[in-house]
Amino acid sequence: MQHLTRIRRFALELDRGRSPYRGGELLSGRVVLDVTKGLKVRALAVCARGLATAHWLESKSIGMNTVYSDYTAFESYLRRQQALIRDHGEVTVLPAGHHEFPFTFQLPETLATSFEGKHGSVRYWLKAKLHRPWASVKKAKKEFTVIEPIDINTPALLAPQAGAKEKLARAWYCNRGQVSISAKIDRKGYTPGEVIPIFAEIDNCTTRTVVPKAAIIQTQTFIARGNKKQKKSIVASIVGDSIAAGKREVWHGRALKIPPVGPSILQCRIIHVEYALKVCIDIPGTSKLFLELPLVIGTIPLHPFGSRTSSISSQYSVNIDWLRMGITDQPEAPPEYSSVVSGEETVGSLSPPCPEEASGILEGPFFAYIQEFRFRPPPLYSEVDPNPPSDNSARPRCMTC
Repeated sequence: MQHLTRIRRFALELDRGRSPYRGGELLSGRVVLDVTKGLKVRALAVCARGLATAHWLESKSIGMNTVYSDYTAFESYLRRQQALIRDHGEVTVLPAGHHEFPFTFQLPETLATSFEGKHGSVRYWLKAKLHRPWASVKKAKKEFTVIEPIDINTPALLAPQAGAKEKLARAWYCNRGQVSISAKIDRKGYTPGEVIPIFAEIDNCTTRTVVPKAAIIQTQTFIARGNKKQKKSIVASIVGDSIAAGKREVWHGRALKIPPVGPSILQCRIIHVEYALKVCIDIPGTSKLFLELPLVIGTIPLHPFGSRTSSISSQYSVNIDWLRMGITDQPEAPPEYSSVVSGEETVGSLSPPCPEEASGILEGPFFAYIQEFRFRPPPLYSEVDPNPPSDNSARPRCMTC
């Protein structure tokens, strides 16, 4: 009891506070110890740990008995220890007051992102142990977060994703018609907070009204002893307008926003976190039609003028020195129109010629065509042909006539 009253504070502090870490970085901090009186210490050590754990139970009935199978798996990512006060067989006396013991750990290059799931987790923590004579070990623990970067500015994650599916709707052995869907998204990689524009076409050739839906699905996969346990959840969804029988619906970039979710985990051996965009057609009286497009939720957002441009330019490297040979460093500005054409010439060029001056040239058909369209505005754009072909020109001639 005497030892407990002498320790006012025993804690771990990190230099970066709650900021996340990544593989290869330095993890530095200090052990803080406040004592009211002189304290005898044998040793003080701090360790850094990182562990992925997968665990679940499965029950199976055998006769009148229920047998439970335990599935557990571990994968260690970090196991380092540092002695701050070494045990040399002698007691170290710390005077009353505030004491700080700094430490530094080099994190491994490859780590898995921190994660908390239903059947497993990836956790990182620091633990300090204070050994005293004739007293229990004093412990302090502090967790920290690791987020491994996933750059979506890579060719694999910038590639568009597309797919198509169709389904024959049946109810009580009656053919209700066919439903087909084709969908496309701009790329595979996105970051939280971005909007996914969905381009889709849904053809409802059934006799029922169908409802299209889209959702982002998170799939957590836990692996232990050669078996898998999955948990799927919807993180965001939208519902489209109902499509009547025999009609078609087109989505011109229907927006689906990604909420704040954790990034994909693809490198861990026992825990995977994957995402997918699932487009669903709800057909009354029969099963739904699903179309799934893979997604990767990253941590480094898209740089439209950065890595993508550089990656494209690196693939198509062309020597353009010959283009610069004819270009001066400071090109001369073009002259003003008024300095080239005088005022009298300008008025003369914009006014129609007098009949006396152009008595000879007004006779030609080419000048008449120019005069007709010279002072008229350009025609308005229209997709309807203003001069449709006549029936006489479209009717084929009889070869016998």
